[in-house]
Amino acid sequence: MIALPPAGNLLSGNLLEKGLRGLVDAWRGLAGGETAQLGRDGALSARDGERLAKLFRDCLEEKGGEVTARARAASLGRLYLRLNDDGKRGFLKILVGDYGAASDAVQSAIDAVLKAADPVARHKAERRLRLALTPARQRLLTQFTALPQGVKFLVDMRADAARFAREAPELGILDADLEDLFTGWFDIGFLELQRITWNSPAALLEKLIAYEAVHAIESWDDLRNRLDSDRRCYAFFHPRMPLEPLIFVEVALVRGIAGNVQALLDQSQPVLEPGQADTAIFYSISNTQAGLRGISFGNFLIKRVVDDLSRELPNLKTFSTLSPIPGFRAWLNEAIADGLPNVVKASERDALSAALGKRFSKGMLPDLLRDTSWADNEALAGALKAPLTRLCARYLLTAQSRGKPRDPVARFHLSNGSQVHRLNWLGDRSKKGFKESAGLMVNYLYRLDDIDANHERFVRDGTVAASGEVRKLAES
Repeated sequence: MIALPPAGNLLSGNLLEKGLRGLVDAWRGLAGGETAQLGRDGALSARDGERLAKLFRDCLEEKGGEVTARARAASLGRLYLRLNDDGKRGFLKILVGDYGAASDAVQSAIDAVLKAADPVARHKAERRLRLALTPARQRLLTQFTALPQGVKFLVDMRADAARFAREAPELGILDADLEDLFTGWFDIGFLELQRITWNSPAALLEKLIAYEAVHAIESWDDLRNRLDSDRRCYAFFHPRMPLEPLIFVEVALVRGIAGNVQALLDQSQPVLEPGQADTAIFYSISNTQAGLRGISFGNFLIKRVVDDLSRELPNLKTFSTLSPIPGFRAWLNEAIADGLPNVVKASERDALSAALGKRFSKGMLPDLLRDTSWADNEALAGALKAPLTRLCARYLLTAQSRGKPRDPVARFHLSNGSQVHRLNWLGDRSKKGFKESAGLMVNYLYRLDDIDANHERFVRDGTVAASGEVRKLAES
């Protein structure tokens, strides 16, 4: 349920182009001419690289006043934006290669710490060491924050560095440097929670469509339905990125716990008076900024939204998700290949054989699920329900990776204090839903009285909170 926007989203690509044009235009009046002749064809020549390194040195030496420094940063930023991927990779490699911490200064600071004779001297030496360990490039990068949308520029630069690091591992250094900066800059105390409505700025609504990564928004009518009076959408914003949601959650106000996402998003359904709803369903959470990977907002977002909804609508008694199970099919295929016992019971195998008109073996299951037509075959779907729901319960409660639940959505919600409440058969009949989880969805329940205890047990010893119904399924 928490995801990044799909890379192939056409609208997302159009927004990116608009954003780049906007930055270039915003910085046109600020930029100096130092980079005008660099990267003219989108790439950096060897001579361009030498001139770029000199500009980096000028920035670090702070030649000129504040206005000069701002112009130089804008010039470098405009250069970076007009480069192609090869050019950007070269730009970042120069930044990483020559502008780390000065080893002589670090060693000298270490020696001073070791020789410090009293607490005051040690404190001064430790402070000097911290400063010496700060890479020179961090000072250079922070100069971009003085520019309009400069923070967004750096967030996107980190996304580039992480992408390029697959082929140029040294760029992982820049990725880590920027993460260190962002951890402080994007502390939850600096973020603002806002409700997004149909009356929000059109540019923001356009970004919701582009960034939605769980259940694609198909049209403006679809978006309007998701922002109707019985729906809520909340997002975290940073003051230096005012029209860029960092993460957003979509909520449906309903009666009873919803179990089918297509029914939940059906535009033909009547609008429910919010005062008549007794349940808030969190059905989509989307991270929007690839450059903020590793900076966690989702756990704070859900808690803040629950608090806001509880105050606004005291009639709400239940807070639940309707979540995908993105890793189930992959785990099931691996489990079958590895010979997991008790995948299909004898009685289930007989029912499947009868539905197929031929003898069924567990090795047939992956191929059978690959063709989604099984869901329209009443007999076959009925025969698959028992084994698949049982195996899915086992997956959610027992499958682990590095000591934590293997499923990323389960890991997120359980760490926030929820419990695995109910599995929903054919709760998502989309192509994506069949591919990832054979159409199954799960409700994670946030019981306000249990959240803290569930969280503590999960963090302490990995205990997965679950309803008796789900536990019984997993153990059957």
